[in-house]
Amino acid sequence: MDTITHNAQLFPGLISEMDILLFKTGTHHRLYKKLGSHIVNMGTVTGTFFAVWAPNAAYVSVIGDFNGWNQNENPLEMRSDGSGIWEKFIPHIGKGRLYKYVIISRYGNYRVEKRDPFSFSCEVPPSRASVVWDLSYEWHDSHWMYNRAKRNSYEAPFSVYELHAGSWKRPSGHDRLPTYGEIADQLIPYIKETGFTHVEFMPLTAYPFYDSWGYQTDGYFAPTAWYGSPQDLMCLIDRLHQNNIGVILDWVPSHFPRDQHGLSFFDGTQLYEHADPRKGFHPEWKSSIFNYGRPEVREFLISSALFWLDKYHIDGLRVDGGSSMLYLDYCRKRGEWVPNKYGGRENLEAVEFLQELNESANEKYPDTQITIEEATSWPKVSRPIAGGGLGFGMKWNMGWMHDTLQYFSKDPWSRKHIHNKLTFSMLYAFNENFILALSHDEVVHTKKSLLSKMPGDEWQKFANLRLLFGYMYGHPGKKLIFMGGEFGQWAEWNHRKSLDWHLLDFPRHRGLKKWVSDLNRVYRRYPALHAIDFKPDGFEWIDCNDWQQSVVSFVRKGRSEKDTVLVVCNFTPAAHRNYRIGVPANGYWRELLNSNAAEYGGEGLGNLGGMDADPIPYHGRPYSVSLTLPPLSALFFKRGKRPSAPA
Repeated sequence: MDTITHNAQLFPGLISEMDILLFKTGTHHRLYKKLGSHIVNMGTVTGTFFAVWAPNAAYVSVIGDFNGWNQNENPLEMRSDGSGIWEKFIPHIGKGRLYKYVIISRYGNYRVEKRDPFSFSCEVPPSRASVVWDLSYEWHDSHWMYNRAKRNSYEAPFSVYELHAGSWKRPSGHDRLPTYGEIADQLIPYIKETGFTHVEFMPLTAYPFYDSWGYQTDGYFAPTAWYGSPQDLMCLIDRLHQNNIGVILDWVPSHFPRDQHGLSFFDGTQLYEHADPRKGFHPEWKSSIFNYGRPEVREFLISSALFWLDKYHIDGLRVDGGSSMLYLDYCRKRGEWVPNKYGGRENLEAVEFLQELNESANEKYPDTQITIEEATSWPKVSRPIAGGGLGFGMKWNMGWMHDTLQYFSKDPWSRKHIHNKLTFSMLYAFNENFILALSHDEVVHTKKSLLSKMPGDEWQKFANLRLLFGYMYGHPGKKLIFMGGEFGQWAEWNHRKSLDWHLLDFPRHRGLKKWVSDLNRVYRRYPALHAIDFKPDGFEWIDCNDWQQSVVSFVRKGRSEKDTVLVVCNFTPAAHRNYRIGVPANGYWRELLNSNAAEYGGEGLGNLGGMDADPIPYHGRPYSVSLTLPPLSALFFKRGKRPSAPA
């Protein structure tokens, strides 16, 4: 149980003098254990201890279904230590009781009813109350947790399936959201079938407006109640872990909604946000920006991050909106932002916050991965803090995504004119620890689905998408695909309806899904494709200059020479026969994967399972092979034994 037993004679409150000292110095990274509502056993009396930070309030009380929502019934007391924390133990209040805080500010005639920023549970929107809760749960994922460091390491395969819980697969025949349990029932066998190593949930932290997809968070310590209770979410994560599937949570410290019941103008002042709108208002998302220079705000956010790692066994966080945090002029015109103390555009307070976040997470949970969406060339995002970096484990490679999708959108016969869009990423591929992400952002707001982006007739669209995924899995970097892309969703993602699963009744969609499944299988099986993703040692071009025929060839390398995998991609609709490339060694090169195979929806053109290397020097190598390159295809080869002839 997450209840706390105290000796009644010694009980002054859950918050100690040491807690206050840490709080004032900005180093208390487990605030959720002290602030909020906590069920307490006082010997013969059980009740709930409430604590909230509201330094500019003149009066704070708890209202709820236990006192008729009467603001005069249960006032809190402000601590005398200058912390700005109001607290009180209220007997006979237990799990499941609804409550809010009434806050009357010392400034002006301001009275407001607020949700508890640290509550562990909340009502289903549009209701706004917090819920007294405990986080007791018996976990069964000890095997996963013991081995998690290996599964999250840089040398491990890391293939992520991003999904939105409410629209991945809705209950058949019902126009309602799925429960966490229903998601587990459907998702686990699907991920095992398709071979992804991790799932990444778009934000599951509580949010009031469903259409925000979770990115307008107002509950940093409570899972959304759209799909069930805190324990229901724990069970979903537990079951995923028991099936050797990692879990990443999208987390939003970049901004928060301005809803009156939330963090905004909390005690009659801009407590969590900047008072100056040039710093505190986000013009793109119409939301508030955290004041990262305030120690209590940094503690709040870092406590939230660690909370999900502590209590929910989350294997990693993906920090949303990194660029908007790092730049003071993000989405602003001249005169709409305030330079830093050196006159620059860098948000130095946000930099310090992100470094502190990563330092704390890496110290407490070195076996997790904290990644960030950051779309600029900010240096050393995934490099150690001691060397001037931000300390993230990995960074989304937005440059690769933009260039690659632009390349694939072109008519294949015209691609030779922008060949550099395909190869430019290798000039910076090892500057950071990159994730190649084809995320939800690329299939909304009239951008079209991945399949619909592809040029040509229907056959070419499918061939192009298979080629895109093949090129992606061959390219250095970890992988992420948003739901629906793996089987060829035609329509843009719509968060208010289920994916079009009926498409799997059609052969080409089934073939695409099998291609992604086999890519994951080969990616996980062969170390060359994942073991050295973040160093130049793991990659070598064979030929990146055949722009006229739009063909690239390269090898991925592991720790041993025998691990080497050869990747060849043909980006035109024309087949190339007797296409010669140099190879690293003599012997038989077996065809591991061919996106043109009939089982994937292709024509079945290929290399009859493999070929022997010839002692013909080519591309600066003593041996070479003569290949058949099917149209719009990705081919993977590995040196090995020639298969035995059938008896």
